Amino acid sequence: MPNRIRGEAGLTAGGCSYRLLLTLGALAEIEDGLGLANLSDVAARLKTVRAADLAVVAAALLRGGGHEFEPADVLRLPCDLGTLVIAVAAAFDAAGLEPGSNGGDTTRPFAGATG
Repeated sequence: MPNRIRGEAGLTAGGCSYRLLLTLGALAEIEDGLGLANLSDVAARLKTVRAADLAVVAAALLRGGGHEFEPADVLRLPCDLGTLVIAVAAAFDAAGLEPGSNGGDTTRPFAGATG
């Protein structure tokens, strides 16, 4: 079970539970994996994410949570796209990047993507 106080989010796939955590290392991996120049580009880039981008982000968050995942491993997870998007968005929310946490800015990653 994820520890929300620590900023963790959960993902259940194929009967297994995983923790996702947005660490500084995960952010660096996301920047590098998506070819971004800096942190300010992350939210804008993730608003129109491709499946391969989602795999990069999810793998970084899963590694932040202590799991050994590469983007190709994420693509083989037995879960639907909505479940994965919700888990990734929850990890950003748990890190304090929920809507309104930055003065009402709704530029968080995956804004509106799940509902």
